[in-house]
Amino acid sequence: MPDTFAITIIFIVISTIVAAFIRGRNKDRCLRSFSGDLVTLEKLGGKIIWGKLRVENTGLELLYKTRYQDKSGHDELSYILYKNEYSRIQAIIRYHDKLDEQAKSERDKDLNDTYHPTGSKRFLRKTRNFFNTVRDSVLEVVNLLIGQAKKTSGAGVILTAQDKHISQMKQELVGAVGTSFEPLLERHIGKKVVLELSKGDKIIEYPCILKDYTAEFMEVMDVDYSTQEDKPARKADLVILRKYGIIRHLGE
Repeated sequence: MPDTFAITIIFIVISTIVAAFIRGRNKDRCLRSFSGDLVTLEKLGGKIIWGKLRVENTGLELLYKTRYQDKSGHDELSYILYKNEYSRIQAIIRYHDKLDEQAKSERDKDLNDTYHPTGSKRFLRKTRNFFNTVRDSVLEVVNLLIGQAKKTSGAGVILTAQDKHISQMKQELVGAVGTSFEPLLERHIGKKVVLELSKGDKIIEYPCILKDYTAEFMEVMDVDYSTQEDKPARKADLVILRKYGIIRHLGE
């Protein structure tokens, strides 16, 4: 009989490392696209924050260019928004005129790749969408295999003892591929569309190019956008919550 205590310790260590690795890499793809760029965070209610975007799996941070002194007199160098506060986001805006030459070049390349994706990029996207579509079935197969393994004498004892950690790893794996596949959006990636965005009690339409989407966010490019009605719109790219914005029309 194997030493189940030693195997339990080893399994806990391995599962912790695997879970930490998955969590560390599980950053929203749309948010990650703006990482390192100077952006404007528009919150519900109109509050505006500027800074260079840093994205983590637990939230995001805007790093200020210069030290900012609050009304109460203390200094601030950044603004942190935690993942459970994402529902307060109206839009994350990347104004084109705020990008340096390198960022503009990278952004233009990104747009070109959206319009004219390479064969490898199309293959990777189709592969990801396939796994997103069948992930529930895959999880059922994994559960079936584990259930069968538990019926064996040696492995069964070990796996039964590790139920808690096995469940944790399965949840991490499911969360890591938690991008919702939306056929209606998928076929319009890289095309001109019309975005309907809820702002307060109004719904405003924005012609744009659909770049990408995840379960929570949507990324659109080449939008004429302003955070205030009395100010002129400027060319920008947006990341918005799908709960506030939808693609309503194909624009080409």
